[in-house]
Amino acid sequence: MSRSITMFQEAITYPRDSDSAVKTIAIGGALLFLSFLVVPTFFVLGYLVRTLRAVLNGEAEPPVFDDWGALGMDGLKVFAIGFAYSLVPAAIALAAVFASGATLGLGNGGSGSGLAVGLIVLVAALAVTVISLAIAYVLPAAIVAYARTDSVAAAFAPDELRRFAFSRTYATGWLVAFGISLVAGVLIGVLNAVVIGAVLAPFVTFYANVAGTYAVGTAVREMPAIDAGDETPDAQPVA
Repeated sequence: MSRSITMFQEAITYPRDSDSAVKTIAIGGALLFLSFLVVPTFFVLGYLVRTLRAVLNGEAEPPVFDDWGALGMDGLKVFAIGFAYSLVPAAIALAAVFASGATLGLGNGGSGSGLAVGLIVLVAALAVTVISLAIAYVLPAAIVAYARTDSVAAAFAPDELRRFAFSRTYATGWLVAFGISLVAGVLIGVLNAVVIGAVLAPFVTFYANVAGTYAVGTAVREMPAIDAGDETPDAQPVA
């Protein structure tokens, strides 16, 4: 518990631990403000990957926005990774729609077919919820795998994901990042009570994303023997 609190405190201060912090946060927030144009989102995602690599390498300060071509390419690849993972719950939902339609057609709209459709919808909703939660937990690990290897394929490699997802250290970092996102959500809700909130929300979101990235990156960096192929990440050494 004490490590998670310390990690939370370190993550919250990390985005402002550089001389260019104000400029970086201003750029990141502005890009998120323009995210409806889609392309700016790629640069933000690319910056988060660069931040993750910096943390994994033990660099004390967050990176800056430069080499925009590399940022955009990293962001595009991470976007593609996230999109690929999102296809799983989307496919389940689509299958449920087709199954419901077929059931209604075969049952001619009777009460029995209505009950069957309700059951299909319920099962599909539960499956989508569970799988979406699992993806929310695994996706940062997939991005870590990509950041470490520069390989999109690594983001889908079971062995790569297992090293992170089944680690208590990774779980701690993920929970800290999740906690930061909750705090940011509350703050954004408060800001939305005033007119200026809509303007400030992207900057708060960017700050929280960088802080959360630091938490996950720090947790992965602290995992023992991360490069071993068959280790149990959190196993204790034998005396």
